[in-house]
Amino acid sequence: MSDGRAPVLAYLAVHRVMTLATTGKEGVWAAAVFYVNDGFDLIFLSAGHTRHGRNIAQNPRVAATVQEDYADWADIKGVQCEGRVLLLEGDERDTAVTLYAQKYPFLQRAPAPIRAALHHVNWYRLCPDRLYFVDNSKGFGHRDEVRLTY
Repeated sequence: MSDGRAPVLAYLAVHRVMTLATTGKEGVWAAAVFYVNDGFDLIFLSAGHTRHGRNIAQNPRVAATVQEDYADWADIKGVQCEGRVLLLEGDERDTAVTLYAQKYPFLQRAPAPIRAALHHVNWYRLCPDRLYFVDNSKGFGHRDEVRLTY
């Protein structure tokens, strides 16, 4: 286990897409979603009617990864985590919207229908209870577990 928190936070800050793995009545599912990190928590939005949205409503336990599309195995770095997703409401939702808008300023220039839709989607917070940082530059398959303290 590692206390390598700083490299993980730096990695999460400069990446944008996580692959979210969920499970529900229809089985397992994976979806790519834009996120913003708040520490190690990952905030994302989605419509509740999507398959991953329905799955989260049935079972908030998920897994997620953040990584680039690397061309060489030795270059692979990324984050793997598992945890619980919370549906955000009230002030927590407002905070999530603000953080998201700071990371994605293009939303300010988005057409009015898209900006309006952002007020009607669900906002979520993935709170990891296990998190690993993969870094193949340290050896094939190398990963360190990062201690999460809340």
